[in-house]
Parts: sequence; structure tokens; C-alpha cells
Amino acid sequence: MKKKGGRIFFGFMVKEEKEENRGSVEFQVFSFTNKIRRLASHLELHKKDFSSERGLRRLLGKRRRLLAYLAKKNIVRYKKLIGDLNIREQ
Repeated sequence: MKKKGGRIFFGFMVKEEKEENRGSVEFQVFSFTNKIRRLASHLELHKKDFSSERGLRRLLGKRRRLLAYLAKKNIVRYKKLIGDLNIREQ
């Protein structure tokens, strides 16, 4: 994971791949993870922002369902993705 211009850049999601596979489960989980991290840092500063907290919970649920789907369909891709994003204990 590298920081590039204030944004977090993951080496496994190169620009050409992101543009081609925007509908893939990996890309969706990647984008949800970025949104979740951004919202989590926002909520550390604004503890009483309950509408953002609700949005965070919705994103967490969507990501959880996508990861459950990926684990059911292809466990190898699932393990690689959670390892790359560092989102779950392995």
C-alpha cells in the first residue's frame, strides 16, 4: 500500500485494470473499502454525525455481502483480496 498524492494506492489495482473491470467483485470491494476508510476517518473527527455513521454501516453490509459471495464462488480470489486489502484476519 503506497500513499500517492494524498490517496491510498494499492499495487494490485493498476489503472488499466480498474478501468476495464469496474463491475468485478474485487473492484467493488476495493472501492467500498476506500469509502469505508474515508468515512471512518471522518467519523473520528465528527462523532455525532449519525447520518454518515448510517452510511458507513450500509457500506460495511454491502462489502460483507460481496465478500461472502466471493468466498462462496472462488475462495482463492477471496483470500488474495482480503490479504491485499488487509481487511480481515486470516
